[in-house]
Amino acid sequence: MPFSNAFQDHFYSKADGRAECDHVFIAANRLAERWQAGGTFAIGELGFGTGLNFCETLRQWKRLRPADARLSFTSFELYPMKPSEIDRALSHWPEIGEERRALVSRWPDEPSDTIVIDFDPQTRLAVHCGDALTSLTASAGRIDAWYLDGFAPSRNPDMWSAALLQAVFDHTRPSGTFGTYTAAGFVRRNLQAAGFSVTRAPGFADKREMLCGRRPDAP
Repeated sequence: MPFSNAFQDHFYSKADGRAECDHVFIAANRLAERWQAGGTFAIGELGFGTGLNFCETLRQWKRLRPADARLSFTSFELYPMKPSEIDRALSHWPEIGEERRALVSRWPDEPSDTIVIDFDPQTRLAVHCGDALTSLTASAGRIDAWYLDGFAPSRNPDMWSAALLQAVFDHTRPSGTFGTYTAAGFVRRNLQAAGFSVTRAPGFADKREMLCGRRPDAP
């Protein structure tokens, strides 16, 4: 169970991080349904961490994607791990063994700046190493679905700030969505102030609630 000394928090649920990803991000954003439309689909993530969310998403994407679909997965990470650390953390789940090996074999020994990896003609990963607000503000991309997966708001409030969540909204396509494990009141208020419609939903494992929502359609 990897633990961040910087934020004094675990990287994912003690119950099952892979199942948490499926519940909080993949299901809440209705990805299996939305991928069927084909074309290019863009996922944004705050907090790459061990790469668990990406690997589980890649596993399901390969199984469900239409032949003409493309996935762009963009993540923002201040403290990128080394390949050996990612490999050790993700080896817990044999279900994503293929995806773990593909990620670790392509991940740089000294990650910095922006890491771009093409896994196949249909899948591209980009990880911006540095401050999320600075990197996102400078980005011209637009996102269809967000994984808001920073450490606990009480331990890492900058990842849930009004300024960063406003930038998330500004880089979200109309009808774009988000999911997050947290239901903290100030996070909900910041998301609503940014312009998202926000819904409380059943949380994963022992968490009673989580938040999900969408950017309203363009007028």
